[in-house]
Amino acid sequence: MDIQTSATRPIDSVGLLQLAAQREQTARQLLARAQIRETWEEAGAEVHLVGSLRMGLMMNHRDIDLHIYSDPLELEASFGTMARLAADPALKRIECINLIDTEEACIEWHAWYAGPDDALWQLDMIHIQKGSRYEGYFERMADRIQASLTPETRETILRLKYETPEEQKIAGIEYYQAVLRDGIRTYDDFQNWRQEHPLSGIITWIP
Repeated sequence: MDIQTSATRPIDSVGLLQLAAQREQTARQLLARAQIRETWEEAGAEVHLVGSLRMGLMMNHRDIDLHIYSDPLELEASFGTMARLAADPALKRIECINLIDTEEACIEWHAWYAGPDDALWQLDMIHIQKGSRYEGYFERMADRIQASLTPETRETILRLKYETPEEQKIAGIEYYQAVLRDGIRTYDDFQNWRQEHPLSGIITWIP
């Protein structure tokens, strides 16, 4: 049975960590069941986990971030791989953004899967030109953030995420900067912090 994640229900430290572990386990089960890594690797791509799942900081939002590298990055080949993934009936919707001709040198794939917990999960699969500007950058960011965590700051980040209304979309980097760089510890202070630090563009901060 899933643990209630409503911000109106208190949760103790043990329950918070249990919920985070449960979310991570379900996310990894989805990746394995959908054969995400294997399908991209069969197409000659290199697949890296990034974001909250890589850092062990997954909470309310059911989203998984993958950076996928190819050389060359070809639109037709990328579509072909997504077509193979789309054969899975658990994949309910796909969106594509073509950014090949920008400095990001990528194709953004956003896919929504029915997960093993019967909820809808968003997979952001960013297909990137190998050797381009952001190759490996967000993997290094995730590893540095994870290495900077203490038990107290990890719990603080998870609690702030837990207390965020599920309909509100906040980028993970906002939590990490607020807690690790600026010492934010409460949700009210976090909301004030966000007003003073509006998110714009790609955030390249690393602790």
